[in-house]
Amino acid sequence: MRSRLDFDLTIGHDKFLSTRDRELHAILTVTARAGQARAGADPDGPGHAEVIVIDCSESMTYPPTKIAAARRATAAAVAVLPDGVRFAVVEGTHEARVVYPRHRGLASSSPATRREARQAVSKLVAIGGTAIGTWLELARELLAAHPEAIRHTLLLTDGRNQHETPQRLAEVLAGCAGQFVCDARGIGDGWEPRELMRVAGALHGTADAVRQPAELESDFRETMRAAMAKQVAQARLRIALVPPARVLYCRQVYPTVTDLPVAPVDARTVECPTGSWAEESREYHLCLEVDGTNRPRGEDVRVARIDLRVGDTPAARPENVLAHWTDDLLLSSRIDPRVAHYTGQEQLSQLIADGCDAYDTGDREAAVGLLGRAVEVATAAGDALHLEQLRLLVDGVDTGTVRLREDLARLDVINAALRSSFTVHDGEAGSVPPPAPAPDDPPRLCPCGHRSPPGARFCERCGERLPTGDEAGPVPA
Repeated sequence: MRSRLDFDLTIGHDKFLSTRDRELHAILTVTARAGQARAGADPDGPGHAEVIVIDCSESMTYPPTKIAAARRATAAAVAVLPDGVRFAVVEGTHEARVVYPRHRGLASSSPATRREARQAVSKLVAIGGTAIGTWLELARELLAAHPEAIRHTLLLTDGRNQHETPQRLAEVLAGCAGQFVCDARGIGDGWEPRELMRVAGALHGTADAVRQPAELESDFRETMRAAMAKQVAQARLRIALVPPARVLYCRQVYPTVTDLPVAPVDARTVECPTGSWAEESREYHLCLEVDGTNRPRGEDVRVARIDLRVGDTPAARPENVLAHWTDDLLLSSRIDPRVAHYTGQEQLSQLIADGCDAYDTGDREAAVGLLGRAVEVATAAGDALHLEQLRLLVDGVDTGTVRLREDLARLDVINAALRSSFTVHDGEAGSVPPPAPAPDDPPRLCPCGHRSPPGARFCERCGERLPTGDEAGPVPA
């Protein structure tokens, strides 16, 4: 079956490397757009299969507006399911139970089954514990009967995963990876954001906080509509390496930051699954370990080839990753603007997440230091999105004298921790990449006394890495 979407794959990287460089960084852009009608394409697509998992642990009764909001939101999500979608609703406690349909399987969406499902959901009560892995395991079992479908789970929780071990959750996530996409939502302020980010990251979905129960219904409705817009169940980046190159990591950097698993295909090839696709664009940061020893100088050398595949079929024109080893430090010191932009976004995401973690563990001093550094990075980049998030956590964003807000609530910390992974597109308004060194910038001074060109990373004379940031002193006249 041919893909219903057309894909484009482009690559941005600076191929010029010093003989001492051991890493090559590239940004891969994948764009999916509506496909042209073609022979062999299925006009109706592969169909969708959906499981909605609702936390019905006892904590959902405090306050009672939470469980009431969960019932309304689930009913709203069911209401927007198109006819023919296979679906089920699961009650999650320390166990997992299918509340609709009555049999252990999926029902076909129709006016009658949607009405029956809403009636079943209206009877949900909150009693029991929390075992997210057990819930996901049942979702996998239900969806496994429909391997041809675009499979999705929408999960809501309000508490920590207290009734199973982290190892148990890890095992379930490993078994579910590649089987379906999961969007996870947290409500209230008693849950652990790292757990939801872990679920969403492993299952190629999104994790977000719903600040007020009244907002849950619209969030569920929009999340379900987005899931039903998916037209390709799975696309994979295939990376064919030229030894001795190897993949250090591949992570999505837009619209959110999340690491991709790297699975070997053969001795020289790996694949990274990217999840299901609608008409959209995503960007990925690929880091390769390379070695210029005994490689030719002054010419392009292919170190990898990138393909995008849907099923067993190439879905876009492949791109080569090139290295060009040179002794010209003016060339090797350049950094591709897109690589610089997303490296900054990744650093910012980590600083905010770590700052929220420090606050949650009671280390206020570390939280101030990390969030203060995040303010510096976001201000330097002109990153309005993350500066707005940081204002929920700290005062002094505009003055540079950062301190924790006196009225800081854990709900704000949770919200910021989850949204720390959201990124802005390279060149998007409100985000300005750091400028490249101007020709008249001062030279870089090495401890050996030699002056190297502006932006150089290694000394021209001794070959040592040049000091950066606070390590670098003034250049003597």
